Amino acid sequence: MKKWNELRDKIPADRRQITDARVAAALKEMPLHRLREARRLTQKQIAEAMRIDQSRVSKIERRTDVYVSTLRNFVSALGGELELVARFPDGRVRISSLSDEQHVGTVEEEERRLQ
Repeated sequence: MKKWNELRDKIPADRRQITDARVAAALKEMPLHRLREARRLTQKQIAEAMRIDQSRVSKIERRTDVYVSTLRNFVSALGGELELVARFPDGRVRISSLSDEQHVGTVEEEERRLQ
């Protein structure tokens, strides 16, 4: 059985460069369930970290609209930290007014809102 590096070295440099660029782009943007899978975590592990049921994690991953607090908790359960950045033609601004100290909604409030 050959090692990945041995196989990769046989790929022409220009093809490797294209592939590497595609992989890098894919890792910069992904849906929540893919992000969780990339971090090698299960929905059950995320649920335990967020202190919610696994079924709620599944719902969060499928939603297209979630509270910032829910997303922050989800990312925290993955071992990360959520940053909000607004992009404008003349630059980017990190939004800090939604800090942990401010109440932006609980998972339960979000579920009631989306029902």
